[in-house]
Amino acid sequence: FREDEGFIKEEEKPLPSHEFQRKIWLLFEYPESSQGARVVAIISVFVILLSIVIFCLETLPEFKHYRVFNTTTNGTKIEEDEVPDITDPFFLIETICIIWFTFELSVRFLACPNKLNFFRDVMNIIDIIAIIPYFITLATVVAEEEDKLNLPKAPVSPQDKSTNQAMSLAILRVIRLVRVFRIFKLSRHSKGLQILGRTLKASMRELGLLIFFLFIGVVLFSSAVYFAEAGSENSFFKSIPDAFWWAVVTMTTVGYGDMTPVGVWGKIVGSLCAIAGVLTIALPVPVIVSNFNYFYHRETDQEEMQSQNFNHVTSCPYLPGTLGQTMKKNSMSESSSDLMELEEGILLRRSDVIKKSICNPHYNNNIHLACISIETDV
Repeated sequence: FREDEGFIKEEEKPLPSHEFQRKIWLLFEYPESSQGARVVAIISVFVILLSIVIFCLETLPEFKHYRVFNTTTNGTKIEEDEVPDITDPFFLIETICIIWFTFELSVRFLACPNKLNFFRDVMNIIDIIAIIPYFITLATVVAEEEDKLNLPKAPVSPQDKSTNQAMSLAILRVIRLVRVFRIFKLSRHSKGLQILGRTLKASMRELGLLIFFLFIGVVLFSSAVYFAEAGSENSFFKSIPDAFWWAVVTMTTVGYGDMTPVGVWGKIVGSLCAIAGVLTIALPVPVIVSNFNYFYHRETDQEEMQSQNFNHVTSCPYLPGTLGQTMKKNSMSESSSDLMELEEGILLRRSDVIKKSICNPHYNNNIHLACISIETDV
């Protein structure tokens, strides 16, 4: 129905069948499901923020470590040491954060209802990428400690040693850079970031067109400004590839000013480039804003629906056994975990309601409508 009406299809989120496994899954996957889940989410957010703060503080000059590298037979140079010390407080705090990340990822993997879909989820891939750099760095630290304890190896030429050190430093810097992806872990606990991610995902076609139009404009105007400035002695544009940077900066209206046209024709091309950039960027923006409004209102509508008291649903006989008995004894609470179990039970039992409604049109029509009102927000 949603696809026929032009809406984006809702993602199915099944719950584990085992009761204990379901409780663990709700505890770590749905922060709004219970008070304990909120505590786990707060701890997770705190650890993520602590890890990001440590990542930034490590780059301050006061906390950097340096070491001497041999460049030639009689030459040395001092560079930043990318391999941390085990006794470094930053490394110890990072270890504590990684222990929590690993524990959280392992528990969620063991409790997830579908192991294959677990690795297909983008957020879980980000979680795995976020902890890999630590273990690579730890292996590097252990390898260096073993090298210090082992006997001297065969002599290596200073040039080869310098090349190996430079390559190792480059790899370690890339690995350290990957740690910044931990900031995306916050989207698991932020509705705003989730809405933004869904908006970008739904707007991939418009974003692709935007990049394609920018690419055409960059090639067109960089070529035009190069030939327009070809006769100027003080021209900044030595080649068309050199003008690519100027075209990107001008079309996006950033305007750093490091490269500027000096001739009349070059300034005319620059003016046209700026105007074309504004028009190109402005065209897909309404579609993206429309997608954002759709996801935002859908999220707020779901929150309002979950916060309501569904007492009229307690009479529905098509609930799972344990939950159905509980719902008959007690009124519907505002716990999202109950709502999730209720919705899953409705999805499993609604076919029976439809069959019996076909045989008897007046059969529990109110129950049927109540089930539908919870299953979808359309």
